[in-house]
Amino acid sequence: MCGPEYVRTENPCSDLVKSQGNGKGDTFVALLIIMVNMRDNESPYEAQMEEPLGRVSILSYGSGHMLNDITSSCWFTYLLVFLTDVGLSPGDAAVVMLSGQLADGFTTIFAGELMDRFGHFKLWHAGGSILVAISFSSVFGSCVPCKLMGTNSSTLETVGYSTFAAIFNVGWAVTQVAHMSMVNCMTSNPSSRVSLVSCRNAFTMVANLSLYGIALLMFTLLQSVSVLVQYRWIAYVSISLGSCFVVIFLVGTKEPGSIQHSTDKNLSRISWAYWFKRVLYYQVALVYTLTRLVTNVSQAFLAFYVIYDLEMPQSSKALETRWSSWRLKLYFSAGAVLWILSGLGIVLLPSRLHNVMYAISIIIGAANALMTVTSISMEGVLVGEDLNGCAFVYGSLSFVDKVSCGIALYILESYQGTIRSNLVTAFGYSVTRFGLGFVPAACSLLSAIVAYTMDLPDTRRRPLVEPLLA
Repeated sequence: MCGPEYVRTENPCSDLVKSQGNGKGDTFVALLIIMVNMRDNESPYEAQMEEPLGRVSILSYGSGHMLNDITSSCWFTYLLVFLTDVGLSPGDAAVVMLSGQLADGFTTIFAGELMDRFGHFKLWHAGGSILVAISFSSVFGSCVPCKLMGTNSSTLETVGYSTFAAIFNVGWAVTQVAHMSMVNCMTSNPSSRVSLVSCRNAFTMVANLSLYGIALLMFTLLQSVSVLVQYRWIAYVSISLGSCFVVIFLVGTKEPGSIQHSTDKNLSRISWAYWFKRVLYYQVALVYTLTRLVTNVSQAFLAFYVIYDLEMPQSSKALETRWSSWRLKLYFSAGAVLWILSGLGIVLLPSRLHNVMYAISIIIGAANALMTVTSISMEGVLVGEDLNGCAFVYGSLSFVDKVSCGIALYILESYQGTIRSNLVTAFGYSVTRFGLGFVPAACSLLSAIVAYTMDLPDTRRRPLVEPLLA
């Protein structure tokens, strides 16, 4: 029945289309009918994945990273200041920061691999959030091993704070990878994916504002108590606020079923080698890492800069900083240009004009937002429809990001020596001014160049087949 005179369509339930000879016109009509049948055979799941997400789904998803964001903001903004305030040397404080970043980086690799194998993103997210909430207060608390051993040696303090920093970052990494990996598994609609990332970044800015508001309140109301108590209350309030949003996320966001759907009988898991052979993987990795260097280094040294270089009051520690493929690159480049201009202003700004820093911080916030949203969206473009390896991609890129930021912050903080001696360095600029102004600006320039050379696939949907029949 299926001899050379017949052409079978892809739909097993469709009729056979008999070809009247070997004419090109008849063959073309038969191929069009086959293409239409393939379109009609699109599974309900695939059709659902292409539908735009509703506002409630986007908002509930965006709230899921609030705990991570507010604790991360506190980590990068106040950890080095806190550790030096309680008596650690800048070198020891840098070791604590590096230990946390390394723990974070290595955890992302293993967490991503396990999530690709077993799925259950919400379960991973909940477990990581619990670990973050339990351990973060100890990062800004007193030295637990020192109390147990009855001694306050600098080595024991460094080990104690490094241990809790590592535990906190393990939970943070698990939550981050689970949350980021859900974007590609929740929808295949390009606009919805960008909306999810944008909403996530909007909650990041809300978290930053909330932290600085909490910090300003604590520094104002608790002036008569020790620094240790002030930071402890900042941690407690931040954890409580972030945990409320985690509950909203867990209740309002459905568990993506794409891991089960994408691991179809005809598909196998994507190996690591597949990603390592793609040039775009390295380009996105470099852009994302440089973007994170820009945001993290600037956040870590902002408090030092406004207090010691610009000689602003202590309350200024609560200062706030914060589709198609060609549009992604355009917006990313715009953010990079804003950061380059901000970096130039930071390097040249004299202390007598320190109030100008409030205006510069607004520009920095806009630059960080543009670069963060677009760089994470580029990760989504890289993954595309290859959902079987999406957690590995997000995990491996986060690994490079965390290790690079940890090393950079360790080097910069180690070179400070003491807070007062850091005011005079080579070329007349302090390490703090150099780290906050030049390093992010240079990373912004390099990342913009790499982004320009990217050959990002078009994120628009493929045209429908039916119009060909008109």
